[in-house]
This record gives sequence, C-alpha cells and structure tokens, in this order.
Amino acid sequence: MPQAFLKSPTMRLSMTAVFTALVFVATTMFSVYVPQTRGFFNIGETMVFTTALLLGPFIGAFAGGVGSALADIFLGYWYYAPATLIIKAFEGFFVGFLAPKRLSIVSKAQWEEFTFRSGLVIGILLASIGSIYFSGSTELYLGFPPSPSPSLTLFVPPEVWYILGVVMLILFAMAGLFFEPEFGWLFFTILIGGLTMVTGYFIYQQFFIGPLFNIPVIAVAEIPINIGQMLVGLVVSIPIVRTVWRSFPSLKT
Repeated sequence: MPQAFLKSPTMRLSMTAVFTALVFVATTMFSVYVPQTRGFFNIGETMVFTTALLLGPFIGAFAGGVGSALADIFLGYWYYAPATLIIKAFEGFFVGFLAPKRLSIVSKAQWEEFTFRSGLVIGILLASIGSIYFSGSTELYLGFPPSPSPSLTLFVPPEVWYILGVVMLILFAMAGLFFEPEFGWLFFTILIGGLTMVTGYFIYQQFFIGPLFNIPVIAVAEIPINIGQMLVGLVVSIPIVRTVWRSFPSLKT
C-alpha cells in the first residue's frame, strides 16, 4: 500500500469512515453491563488502538471519538456520549502520535529488556485485575444489536487470569527475543493512550455525570473495568497491527 495511496484525500476520507464504523461495531457487538457506574465493558479499544496505530493520530482520534460516542447512544448509554467523544478522541490521538516515536535506546539488548519488562507489567495487571474483578459469574451481551437480556452467563475461575498473565509474559519475551525488540514500545504507546481513557472516565463519573444527569455512580468501580478494557484492546490490537505492517510496510511509517 504505497504512501501516495494513503495521502489521497478521498482515500483518507474513505478509511476514516470505514474505521469509524469498525470502532462502532466492535464497541456494540460485545458488552458487559457495570451496574455501579451505569456503564459497560466492551472491546471497542481493540479498534481504537488498531486505527490509531495504522492510520495515525487524526484518523485515530476521529474514529475513536465518533465511533465510540455513537455506540454509547445506540446502546442506550447516551449520558456517556459527550465524554466518550472527547476521551476516546484523545486516546486515539495519543496512540497514533506516539507510535512512530522511539526511545533513545540503541542496543538490541536494551530493547529486549524494555520489551520483557513491558510484558511483565501487562502480565501482572492482567492476572491481578482479571482474577479480582472479572472472575466468578459473568453476564455477556452479544450480537448486533445486543440482546436486552444476557446472551450467556459464564463462570470464570481466577486461575484463568493467572494463566493468561503468564502467557502474556511469555509472548512478550518471545517477541522481543525472536522477532522485534521494539515490540515493548507499542505496549507503552497503548498504555499511555489507555490511561488517558481510564483517567478521563474517572473524572467524568466523579465530577460531572451525577450533577449533569442526576445519575448516582461509583466512579472508582470503573477504574479496574476500564483497565481491563484497555488490556484486552492491547492484547488483540498489537497482533493485528503487526500482521498488517508485514503485509503493507509503508503503513508503519
């Protein structure tokens, strides 16, 4: 996919529309209701991160903000839509802006160490947050549009999250040793964007959603949920992006 192709205004407009729709679909097709915050867990971060990494900060910001806000309205969480438009736009922008940058690390060994430590952090976060907040009986709302009642009720033991945490550490270590040592930089980039999302929603829930809409929420309850949402997006989007980059190297620049 040559650079001239991507720089065409018509093509960039088309790609913006397509990826905005993909963010919308990814956000609405799978959701878990969170009663403490009147919000929901979703996998929309997967496409927000993918869009920003592949197409840059501006398309990432538009697709992330507009696609996610439309999903809030469609699913009935309209009181989150104004905040989502801004928060997800900043999230997509930061990921797309930081991705082409690089730390002042020159040796392969330093990059391998950075990637291993990144994998260790994500493994610990995935194991701890998953085992505490996403274990036990879980109601899933699947489909497009999602059904009004739970499509599936699962019991997830905490051991599943411990195993996933170890698997993530092993995958990051292998990626750094055998593939691309700079793999850890993608993790760091997504982490910055994801923490923007976590912080943004906490501020909105803590200081705005109650006074504006008279909706009682427990803002702190959403923090682990949003971190888990960020981790799912990270784990899924990086393999997708790396696969696309191998097929279309010009997108990496």
